[in-house]
Order: sequence, then structure tokens, then C-alpha cells
Amino acid sequence: MSLNKDLFANKSKSWDMNSKRVQNAKGIADGIIAKITLSPSMEVMDFGAGTGLLSYFIAPHVAKIVAVDNSPSMLKEFHAKSEEFACQTEVIEKDLSTQSLERTFDGIISSMTIHHIEDTKALFATFYAMLNKDGFIAIADLDSENGDFHSDNTGVFHYGFDREVLAQCAKEAGFKNIAFSEVSTIEKPHTSFTVFLMTGVK
Repeated sequence: MSLNKDLFANKSKSWDMNSKRVQNAKGIADGIIAKITLSPSMEVMDFGAGTGLLSYFIAPHVAKIVAVDNSPSMLKEFHAKSEEFACQTEVIEKDLSTQSLERTFDGIISSMTIHHIEDTKALFATFYAMLNKDGFIAIADLDSENGDFHSDNTGVFHYGFDREVLAQCAKEAGFKNIAFSEVSTIEKPHTSFTVFLMTGVK
């Protein structure tokens, strides 16, 4: 995705109004809290943080969340409600598929973002390099689907993921203890879509 065009510019203000989206974020957060031992000293990056739905639910369990996204309109909404988060926050507009961020974190969380990233292998290598020793990833996204999830597939590079293929990408980057769990189901008029949580450690 390019920094030059904000694909979410017209969606940012209404993004949090969709109760299904809130329920999905809560399910993902509950899955992360169940699988990862979070601590009040942790600094975590939320990759593709958007307006901060996932961050909101994780905030009470960590010291700081750094919201990284390439959508300035989404990050503007995140920043506007930052006082509602139960931890420190920082906002960084950055496209990690084309730009580097010289920071390290205790963990990286992400919700429904990596299907927008073309080179998944390179992304996991980037995540691995950005984690402190024993740092974790907790990545949620769609199981494989036929392209019907989005009404407009502009900026979508993957129609969900095969879990085994994704696990192999993470292993090749160096991650271990990779595990999957189903954390949410998104109901749409034509069908339902399952959402997985993949966890792993450096």
C-alpha cells in the first residue's frame, strides 16, 4: 500500500460505529490476552492500528502501545481518542512494507491488516527484527476466502490465509512456538468468515 493514497480516508470517521467490527476486535483481544502473558511493563506495537479498536482492549494490560499505520485519517481518529486508552500511546504514520522503523518492542499485535501487505515473508522478517528477545507476535486475520469479504478489493493482496503457509513464513523468519486459534467469526449477508489468531515468539 502506498503512503500517497489513503485508502481508508472516507471510512475513518465511521469505522468504530460498526458493532461487528467492535465485536471482532474484542474477540481478537480476548484471544491475545488468553494466549500471551502481557505485563504492565510492556511496550507493544499495533501494526495497522487504524482507529485503535484492538489497542483499546489491550491497553489496560501493557505500559504503552505504539500505533503504526499508513493511513493518516485512521491515525487522526486514533489520536483523537488517545485519552480513552488505559496506557500510554504513540502514533507513527509509516508503511512498514516500504519503510523502516528503527524501534524495538516487547510484542507486535495486528488485526485484519496483513492481507493488505503483498510480501508476507518480508513482513515477518521485519517483525522479527523489531522484537526484543523473547518478544511475541499476535496476528489476527482471515482464514482463506474467495475474495468476497471486501466489497472492493483495492489494496487487498491476499484473500485470507492458509494457516500452514503463514506458519511457514513465520518459521522462516525465525519465529518459534507458532500456534493458531479461532477468535472470531464475521457474519455477512452472503456467508460467514472465520478469523484466526496466530501467535509466536522470537
